[in-house]
Amino acid sequence: MAELDEIIHQPLRLKIMAALNALPPATAGLEFSRLKKLTGATDGNLGAHIERLARAGYITIEKAFVGKKPQTTVIATAAGRGAFARHVAMLQEIIAASAPWPE
Repeated sequence: MAELDEIIHQPLRLKIMAALNALPPATAGLEFSRLKKLTGATDGNLGAHIERLARAGYITIEKAFVGKKPQTTVIATAAGRGAFARHVAMLQEIIAASAPWPE
């Protein structure tokens, strides 16, 4: 059995990747404030975890100004989408392996 992805497996990072992977690949991504609301994270905690995912190459972070307000958008990369798919497949294998034997 393959290993779980330790970067994605952390609960908040798993929520971040799930939220981003729910979007079609052509979608630009999610704004920081929307991601914060979806995950229930604090600014600092969310920032630290998206930084970790960015260092792993699983997401990109785009910063821009909308009017005079800063806006941060988080986008899943192809590598991140692939890692998430493998992680979910591994979780499904674990669940299937724990199913009771047929009678």
